[in-house]
Amino acid sequence: MVESATEAGHRNTDPRVLRTRVLLQEAVLQLATERDLGSITIADVAERATVNRATVYQHYGNRDELLLDAMEGELAALADLVARCPLVELPDTMPNAFVEVFRHVESQLVLYQRMLGPCGSARFIDRLQHLVAEQVMRQLAEKASLRRSSAFESRAHCAAGAFVGLIRHWVLNVNVLPARRAAAQAWKALTRQHGDRDQLEF
Repeated sequence: MVESATEAGHRNTDPRVLRTRVLLQEAVLQLATERDLGSITIADVAERATVNRATVYQHYGNRDELLLDAMEGELAALADLVARCPLVELPDTMPNAFVEVFRHVESQLVLYQRMLGPCGSARFIDRLQHLVAEQVMRQLAEKASLRRSSAFESRAHCAAGAFVGLIRHWVLNVNVLPARRAAAQAWKALTRQHGDRDQLEF
């Protein structure tokens, strides 16, 4: 028998289901702060969450799906901070909102190192770049002279790729700089990307 949309919606909002998912998400994030993602198995998650493996698979198809869901709140918080940063037209002085993005990442540094590292999650990186690109597109849309097009989206993803690349370069460096210094270096790189102009023309 095929499950109806109403039944699926009820099942997905069942408090027991939500509690189990939170338990699994907390377990996988705890493990992610302790060791590389490649060494974490579904069995490890089940053991940490004190459930059986079948329970994990009832909610998530694989470890990467669970990891991405567990990081969704973190990504949403980061995207909200990115939304306050000028990423299209750069002011002369680095805005505090830009520094706050780096401070936020610094507060979860180990997790970001795991997720963005060579043994990290490609799905997480893709999701992060997509969220940043959405914010850049919003800023581009506010410029009356620009209309949404394939070139418009290419510009947004170019900017997002540069931004995510700077974050990765920072957190994966052997000597991780404090957030404010890292933000200052990243800001300098962005503003110099196009001949020391204070506006990025993607």
